[in-house]
Amino acid sequence: MRDLTTGKEATVIFRFALPMVFGNLLQQMYQVVDSIIVGNFLGKEALAAQGASFPIFYSLIAFVIGIGSGATVVISQYFGAKDFKKVKKAIDTIFIFLFFMSIILTTIGIMFSEEIFTLLKVEDVVKPLAISYFNIYMTGLVMFFGFNGTASVLRGLGDSITPLWFLLISTVINIVLDILFVVIFHWGIEGAAIATVIAQGIAFISGAVYLSYKHQIISFKIFSLQFSRSIFFKSLRIGLPTGFQQTFVALGLLAMVRIVNNFDTNVLAAFTIASRIDALAAMPALNLASALSAFVGQNMGAGRIDRIRKGFISTLLMSFALSIIVIIGVYLWSEQIIGIFNKDPMVIEYGINYLRIVSSFYIIFSSMFVIHGTLRGAGDTLIPMFISLFSLWIVRIPLAVSLSKHFGVNGIWWAIPIGWSMGLLGSYLYYLTGKWKTKGVVRE
Repeated sequence: MRDLTTGKEATVIFRFALPMVFGNLLQQMYQVVDSIIVGNFLGKEALAAQGASFPIFYSLIAFVIGIGSGATVVISQYFGAKDFKKVKKAIDTIFIFLFFMSIILTTIGIMFSEEIFTLLKVEDVVKPLAISYFNIYMTGLVMFFGFNGTASVLRGLGDSITPLWFLLISTVINIVLDILFVVIFHWGIEGAAIATVIAQGIAFISGAVYLSYKHQIISFKIFSLQFSRSIFFKSLRIGLPTGFQQTFVALGLLAMVRIVNNFDTNVLAAFTIASRIDALAAMPALNLASALSAFVGQNMGAGRIDRIRKGFISTLLMSFALSIIVIIGVYLWSEQIIGIFNKDPMVIEYGINYLRIVSSFYIIFSSMFVIHGTLRGAGDTLIPMFISLFSLWIVRIPLAVSLSKHFGVNGIWWAIPIGWSMGLLGSYLYYLTGKWKTKGVVRE
């Protein structure tokens, strides 16, 4: 556990973010490795099936992740205030919530998977593969929630290093099992899903066992967990807007897949590949924003508003520098990167266009998330939710539909950074009002 209320702001945030960057890059490798192996050994149809599955999975879990983020803010603020009894209650509460939601969502996802893929108008050649992959993937949801809940709690407590080691182990296992199940055993796309579920399960179980013995404040003894209604409702107050925001963002991804499906399998395969690369490229900035959120949460709890502004500026400058490096790399080597996943010339062409259009705006994207990290850490999530929904559903989705009719596939790609630009403008204007400074949990 680490106290983020002392020390030079930029150094504290960078050191806290660095393990998170590596950890989340490893977590993204689950998807990347699956896609590389699937794209090369099973073909573009299987790759498109993966691409169609992920937004549905994300849509089902997004609301719960948002609630969980609210609990993380509560934990970090109580930790900053040195109220360890309430920290323990908050941790117990979030794990109980995550367990029951994982059971409910797994049941719903598997029961209605065929209807969902039909609604999205996934091509007949892709749909059976997508349903098989998705159903197997959903069986590992309890492990997914368990590990991500553990990692989020630790970050709220200032520990960003421990989750990294368990992610490293699970990523290596995932790569080995992918090769074993898909390349050697020829289990098809189902093998890729099974590999990921097993890897996530090992990450959660090993992390839970280790932490139960290592950290007194975290306990996974099932019968000793206590649910606190008051802390849960505080988490809801912060997490509900984020939950709704995450849900509508996820539904926005589904809408994008639906728009992409107006074209052929090549476009969906390219969208799948480019989205994976996009997620990796954006990861450093996203993790700086997450580190800033924990930093802001602890300093809000400690009443150190002066440190928050300095931390915000430092994080913004770091994200600028990282974004420029990523833009240059993606722009220069986009063809080679796309080719790692699939060799089809049309898939490569569509993927290159996506990356070169979207990557040019990574500075805007990272700046928006740094602002959101500040607001979220302070416990102010309602207005950012409305800003995100506006930029997505009023700007990006309608533009994607309209521009795709006039400019084809590239019109869809251009709608993404235009939406980001509107989101950044609204977020920055709200940050300047300073109303987020009054939203602390501990003050209540």
